[in-house]
Amino acid sequence: MSKTYDSHGARLNYWETGAGLPVIFLHPTPLDHVYWRPMIAELGEVRAIVPDFRGHGASELGADLPVGGFARVPDAPVLSMGQLATDVLALMDHLALSEAVFVGCSIGGYVMLELWRRAPLRMRGLAMVCSKPQADAEANLAKRVETIAKVRREGTAGVFDGNPQTLIGASARKRRPEIVPELRARMTLTPEALIATQAGLATRPDSVPDVREIDAPILAICGGEDPGITDAEMRVFEVAEGGCEFHLLADAGHFAAYEQPDKVAALLAPWLQQFEF
Repeated sequence: MSKTYDSHGARLNYWETGAGLPVIFLHPTPLDHVYWRPMIAELGEVRAIVPDFRGHGASELGADLPVGGFARVPDAPVLSMGQLATDVLALMDHLALSEAVFVGCSIGGYVMLELWRRAPLRMRGLAMVCSKPQADAEANLAKRVETIAKVRREGTAGVFDGNPQTLIGASARKRRPEIVPELRARMTLTPEALIATQAGLATRPDSVPDVREIDAPILAICGGEDPGITDAEMRVFEVAEGGCEFHLLADAGHFAAYEQPDKVAALLAPWLQQFEF
């Protein structure tokens, strides 16, 4: 069931289903909460809380995002990981949740790392799906500058039309060609939201120094066909104090939980059993 709440000047959307252990699922960009729904259907009984990040899905971007944080595009608005973490904490307060288990893909994982720095006692566990602790490398920063420039010239279509072909694994595209238009239809960000998200990703901090201090359990699931995140980058989570269970899905891309919801659920479900409710 979709509901709304307010956070710092924006009306934000979330979807909630089930009962039991509270699990907050944070989607990748440029998708929305629907990314997680096939996997949640396979998962079994948990209380799944699935927000749309601001500017994504049915959530407002909000006014007056800060400008100037991304030095390479100094006039770009910045939707920071800090703002997204603030929104998630506001959702927890709205629901009177003192703590939860978190599952995040891509930017969802980056927000989880920011949440850990801010509110570790509210995080019982962290499941990272196709997400890494490293900041953007030089090539990534240059690509974000190019993307922002392209959006300003041409709008979002030129960016979004190519995303499914690169971010969805080749195996998934071959097995189920309809996955491409399915996910393309969920890419609905406005130009301003896409620019702000790219600037926010570019300015996210390096979280590698924080990983060792994470004393909550971590599950790390990597897609072998992910063009942007490698298993070596995700294996850094194995140094965490709370331990890390690592899995490589060799034939999955960046959107692994949508491409293979049954396999991701089969890894997530037994890991969640350690958390009493």
